[in-house]
This record gives sequence, structure tokens and C-alpha cells, in this order.
Amino acid sequence: MVEGKKILLGVSGSIAAYKSILLTRLLIKAGAEVKVVMTPSAKDFVTPLSLSTISKNEVLSDLFREDNWINHVALGRWADLMVIAPLSCNTLAKMANGLCDNLLLATYLSAACPVVVAPAMDEDMWLHPSTKFNLEKLKGFGNRIIPVEKGELASGLYGEGRMAEPEQIISFLDVNFFFSTELKGKRALVTAGPTHEPFDPVRYIGNQSTGKMGIALALEFAERGAEVELVLGPSSQEVHDPRIRVTRVQSAEEMYQACLKIFPSTQVAVMSAAVADYTPVSFSTEKIKKNSETFTLELSRTKDILQALGDKKRPDQVLVGFALENTDEVAHARKKLTSKNADMIVLNSLNDAGAGFGYDTNQVTIFEKSGLEIPFGRKSKQAVARDIVDRIIKLL
Repeated sequence: MVEGKKILLGVSGSIAAYKSILLTRLLIKAGAEVKVVMTPSAKDFVTPLSLSTISKNEVLSDLFREDNWINHVALGRWADLMVIAPLSCNTLAKMANGLCDNLLLATYLSAACPVVVAPAMDEDMWLHPSTKFNLEKLKGFGNRIIPVEKGELASGLYGEGRMAEPEQIISFLDVNFFFSTELKGKRALVTAGPTHEPFDPVRYIGNQSTGKMGIALALEFAERGAEVELVLGPSSQEVHDPRIRVTRVQSAEEMYQACLKIFPSTQVAVMSAAVADYTPVSFSTEKIKKNSETFTLELSRTKDILQALGDKKRPDQVLVGFALENTDEVAHARKKLTSKNADMIVLNSLNDAGAGFGYDTNQVTIFEKSGLEIPFGRKSKQAVARDIVDRIIKLL
């Protein structure tokens, strides 16, 4: 994880420099300390003020300033990792040939830390033999290259050369430089989001779950080294982490079948999805018209996924359920822990401010089979995920 790491971000002159603002924000949000060095031409695309405001550090770009010079050696020794994003074709060529005509290049040449670059250029430049030659030289120096993406380019053409998205860059850093091995060799199943139970082609029974909590858990498992299977209901949230395999489902039945298939090969299963308790008995192939003042819909119970997995759980598996309650919260959570044969229940109370569906924060109490009860204060959902996975590791 990048949390607590010192990241030196180099920004060169490319239209993709606008992504460096979001990249800086995400690194800061993840707990990294960020300092930014820009080439002079990069300032034509993004302002130092924007990056200094977000990074909370002065942005450096001039090797010599008035009667002072910037200590590029100290910068290169300060960082745990230097990331150059975007890497323009021009800066790539200079790096490959040891040129040193600006602060970014001087810092690169004196960096004592690993260096990773995210190229950004038009497709014809990307495919030119000299570019490929220069990239191979960088690799030979021990630098890591983040693959470019295919998509719409600044020229208006569609092709290779787009800089990787900031989320992809952070994922690359985590996997290749800050990878945790706590759960290496373990496989985790996580469910997230709502389910939709249709009763005609356009309507369904559902709930307000966004899937944020479950996705945070999937990311945390991946950060700790686990192989992650995420069964995600109909959520607008996107998951781009290459360490997470996503199975998209719509209904409770589809989620049930997916979980039964994956569960036997896992060591951990966390059922954080808000699965519908009931589903329509019948489905109308035509849209139901508004023909009367009232409308009756007959429902039947859906299959209990947590119960089904609890019945099949092996001694070497840890099963975790979630309970969202607003009355007799503790009693309901303890009952669920026992009746579902779970090892842990994570209780959310709708009575807590900033907890429940849609929020970026959550407040939980963890109940374990041993009788342990651990309350936590309100935190970001990623921090809550960290607390939950910490407890799961202890159980394992």
C-alpha cells in the first residue's frame, strides 16, 4: 500500500498532465506524502498552483532559482519511489540518453529510489522505432514501465498511447512496489452491492446499496496479497484493479449461484452485499400498465446465501456476514452469528450518522464467534475495510 510512502511525482509536457492532478489527489487520499517536480513545458498544461494545493508541498520546476539551486540529490534520496506521469516522448528520449537540462531530469539521474514511468503520446509517436528503443533502454536501467492504454488521443485519433488512468497507476505501484504478503496464497470471496428482483421488463424490487463497502473490502484483500473474487450486484461503481476478478450479477438467485460455485475454493468469504429477502413470484414479459388504484405483488423468500455457505463451511474457512439493523441491533447481530454458522458478523446501525447505504464513511461493531465484541468509531469505508481484514487475518 502507498500509505505512509514518500512519492516523488514527475510531470512532463503532455496533454495527459491534467491526470497528474487526480493522481496526486488519490495518492494523498491513500496516505502517501507527495512532492511534485515539473518540467518547464509541463506548466503549459497544468499549473504548479493546482498541484501544490493538492500535494500540500511546493511544486519545483527550476533547477536554478535566483541565487539558489534546488537540491535535486536530496529530492532523489527523499523519495521511496519516483513516478513520472505523464512521460512525454521528449522526456523519454532525454532520460534514455542521460540528458540533464531541467530539474526533473537532474532528479531522475540522481534518484536513489526505484523509478516508474507512465508514457503518454500519440499512437504514431508511440509506435516509432526510436520510442521503442528508448523504452528498452529505460528498462535496461532498471526502470519500470506502466503500459499505455488504447483509446481516444489528443489528435482526435483512436489508438495506443493514452497514459494509464490514475487508479491504474496506483494499482501498479501497489502490486509492483508495495505489495503486502499477509494473505498471499489465500483466496477471498466478497459480495457487494444490491440485487434487483424484476417483475416486468422495466421494474424491479431493490434497495439503495451502492457496493462501496464491499468494493473497499475487495481492494483491502488485494492489498494484503489475496486473490480476490468479487461478486458485484447492479452497482454504478467500477472496479479496475487487475488483482480482483469481478463477476457481475443482477438477482439474488444469480448471486447465490455464483457464491456456491466460488466458495469451495476460498479460505475467506465476506457477504457484504445487500441481498433482497424477497423476489416476485411471477414475471410479466410485458410492462404492467397502471390500470387500477392498487397493485398487489406476490413475493417469495430468496435463498439465504450466508446460511447456505455456513452449512458448507469447512474448518479452514472464515465466513463473515453483515447485519444492517435499526432496532435491537446487538441482539440481531448475535443471533445471526449463531444461526448462520458465521465466524464474524459486522453490524451497521441505521441509527449511526454517516453509516449505511451511499456514504463514503461507515461505523461498525464486529462480533466474533469467540464472544468478542469490538466497536469502532466512524471512519472511511476503506479504513473500516482495513479493520475488518485485520480481524479476519487474526482468525485465519
